[in-house]
Amino acid sequence: MDILIYNKSGAPIYEQIYSQIKSQIISGALKENDMLPSIRGLAKDLRISFITTKRAYEELEKEGFIYTIKAKGCYVAAKNVELLREENLKKIEEHIEQIVQLAASCNLSRENIIEMVNFSLEEQG
Repeated sequence: MDILIYNKSGAPIYEQIYSQIKSQIISGALKENDMLPSIRGLAKDLRISFITTKRAYEELEKEGFIYTIKAKGCYVAAKNVELLREENLKKIEEHIEQIVQLAASCNLSRENIIEMVNFSLEEQG
């Protein structure tokens, strides 16, 4: 499992860990029941406080991405299809908002935007 911490990103370190592990779970890079590094082990590897790593793991568990077995470790939870769908819908909405803002800055009409989307859909077959 690869996690990179960017000091200049502005995002808190726990959030960077959380989002990178979550992305790896959603993409399938981390599979159901894969064991995650221990909280202390990951903290040591990243040279950060274990409290920071613990907070990221707690957030992931709270949202159902991982589960903990006491004295055994943390594991990737079974994928909740509805949860993944919601995550993807949220990403689509964010991208659409960016498209709308860019389109407005270029004075594109609604029809132009729809035409561009339809063209992209046709390209994908």
